[in-house]
Amino acid sequence: MADVLVTENIVGPAMERLGREWSVAFEPELWRRPERLGERLEGVRALVVRNQTQVTEALLARGAALEIVARAGTGLDNIDVEAASRSGVVVAWTPVQNSVSVAELAIGLMLALARGIPRGDRHVKQGGWARHEFHGLELWGKTLGIVGFGRIGFLTAMRARGFGMEVVAHDPFVDPDSPLVVEARARLVGLEELLARADVISCHLPGGPSTRGLFDYGRFCQAKRGALFVNVARGEVVDEAGLIRALEEGRLGGAALDVRQVEPPAAGPLSSMDNVILTPHIGAFTREAQQRVVAAVCRDVDAVLRGEPAAHYVNFPRPRDRCWPR
Repeated sequence: MADVLVTENIVGPAMERLGREWSVAFEPELWRRPERLGERLEGVRALVVRNQTQVTEALLARGAALEIVARAGTGLDNIDVEAASRSGVVVAWTPVQNSVSVAELAIGLMLALARGIPRGDRHVKQGGWARHEFHGLELWGKTLGIVGFGRIGFLTAMRARGFGMEVVAHDPFVDPDSPLVVEARARLVGLEELLARADVISCHLPGGPSTRGLFDYGRFCQAKRGALFVNVARGEVVDEAGLIRALEEGRLGGAALDVRQVEPPAAGPLSSMDNVILTPHIGAFTREAQQRVVAAVCRDVDAVLRGEPAAHYVNFPRPRDRCWPR
C-alpha cells in the first residue's frame, strides 16, 4: 500500500528522493480512469496531481487516509478546495515556481506572432524564400494590455518594458498604488479601455465562473482592430467560436494560445489559420520551472507526512479533523 499516489507525469530528482523516504506509486495515466483512481486511494496519505486529475468531493470521500493533495502548478480549478477543507485535507500548490517560464512564453508568443516566425519557418523548410511575404510588426512603441495583473502578469509587463512597450493593465483586485504596478510603470484601466488601446492583449486570468467565456466575440469586437491576442492562462476564459469569428473577419490580427477550452482539443479552424500559433499548454514546462515545482511539491508532501506544516498551502498547513462523514 502506497503512502503517496502520483496520477500524472511528475518526475525529477526531488520525486526520486521522496520515493526513498516513502512508498510512492507512480501512475501517470491514472487521471484518465476516475473509478480506478478512487480504488487506488485506499490507504494513500498524499495525492500528487497536475491539472488533469479531477479531485472532486466524491473522490475525496474515498480517501479516508488522505492528508494532503499537492498540485504541481498554480491553477486550482481541478481541485474542490472547499470539499478538501471539509474533509480536513491540506491542499498545497506551487504559486510562484513557474511564473518566470509562463511570462517568458507570453513574450515569446508575442514576438512569434508579430514577426510571423512559425509561418516563415514552415515556408523556408518547404523550399521557399519569398521574403516580401513576411512583413511583420515591431513591439517597440506598441501598447501591451495585460488582463490579470498577478505575478505572471507583472513579470510579463517587466519583460515587455525591455522591448519598449507601454503597459496598461486591468485587474479589479489590484490597487493602483501596488508596488508591482508602480515598478512595472503600468497604468490600471477598465477592460473596455484596455481593449480599445492595446496593440497586444495578453491574458493572465484564473479560471472559474467569473472569467469563463470572458473573451467572446463581443469582447473581441471592442478590441483595437488588428490587435494580437495571447492566452497563456486558462482556456475556458476564451470562447473559441467567438475568437475564430473575430479572426476570420480580420478584427484581430492574430492569436497565440497555449491553453484551450478542451484539452487536448479536437481539430478545428484554428489549426489551419496562418495567423494563429498553438502550443500544447507548455507555459510551465521548462527544465528550471519543473525542477522548482516538483521540489516544492515534494517538500510539502514530505513535511505533512512527517507531521510538519506545508509551506505552500491553500487552506491550512496541517491536516484537520474531518467536518463531514465519509
